[in-house]
Amino acid sequence: MTDTIPRTLVDSWGRTHNNLRISVTDRCNIRCFYCMPAEDVQFLPRQELLTFEEIERVVRIGVTLGINKVRLTGGEPLVRRDLPVLVQKLASVPGIIDIGLTTNGILLAEQARSLRDAGLKRLNISLDALDPEVFRKVTRRDGYEKVIEGIAAAREAGFSPIKLNAVSVRGLTEDQIVPFGQLARESDTIVRFIEFMPLDADSQWQREKVLFASEILDRLTSAFGPLRPIVTDLNDARPTFTDQSTSSHAEAESHTPLLPLARASRAPAQDFEFVDGRGRIGLIASVSQPFCATCNRFRLTADGKLRNCLFSLEETDIRPLLRSAAKDEEIAQAMLDNIAAKREGHEINTARFLQPDRPMYSIGG
Repeated sequence: MTDTIPRTLVDSWGRTHNNLRISVTDRCNIRCFYCMPAEDVQFLPRQELLTFEEIERVVRIGVTLGINKVRLTGGEPLVRRDLPVLVQKLASVPGIIDIGLTTNGILLAEQARSLRDAGLKRLNISLDALDPEVFRKVTRRDGYEKVIEGIAAAREAGFSPIKLNAVSVRGLTEDQIVPFGQLARESDTIVRFIEFMPLDADSQWQREKVLFASEILDRLTSAFGPLRPIVTDLNDARPTFTDQSTSSHAEAESHTPLLPLARASRAPAQDFEFVDGRGRIGLIASVSQPFCATCNRFRLTADGKLRNCLFSLEETDIRPLLRSAAKDEEIAQAMLDNIAAKREGHEINTARFLQPDRPMYSIGG
């Protein structure tokens, strides 16, 4: 590539983007209501999906523009055949320092070791409930036991800590919060509670169904005592969800100042640890406390569309460039233009918000 191309993906608001989330398929083996329809899903034809070689090329070009982190998503990425081959390809790209994967875990028991050996660094497992019946209400499929097996296999393969992503929905998952908190206290698991977002295929999202991060924190505090935010920068301007120093619990007397523990300040989750040091949880408050101002992520869909925000209404189609004689410079410019057009924020909390036409499974989680 020529030296005339800017080397960083910076939008008009000054945010630098180094984190690319890549959907490898829109197919999935469960049917979570917040993500896709229960039946009759129309998936992309195989020939419309980017090949591993095309994905690798995008990443190699992206590295010249500042990308150094990649996360593979879906749909369910483990239904894509030979996924460890792609992981190995991306792990060999000079400049990539971190490769993560988000999975529902159902196929993980068979693939955890090969993924680790291929170079996968981090693993997030989507699990919205520790109760099999609630799991089935959310996913509209069986498979809870396979997810638990997958978590165990991931530990055996050397993934640690393991992060669980739990979408929290009012009227459905409140009673799962404390069991998840207990799991975080008893294992190397970091549970990340995610506010229910308007990305469902049936467009049935309602704000009243969002179980807010502050409520989740209150429930955990009531059960286990105060928690303290984990920060790397004491000047981090992100607001906290509640002031635990006023907790009515006796343990609040021992509430300590914020500790400079490891957290990437631009990460979507605000992490907390229990005040006795046993266990950590994360809160992703996409609705109640958006983190758009520090966003450093953008997306590549399985069919080759660049999206500069999960809630984008516009996309940049680079598949024709990848399948023609287009030079790397043209693809790089498409990436630069896509990021330059990024909006200030997703505007969920305004009357201007419009839900994207693509549901979550089609975008990539």
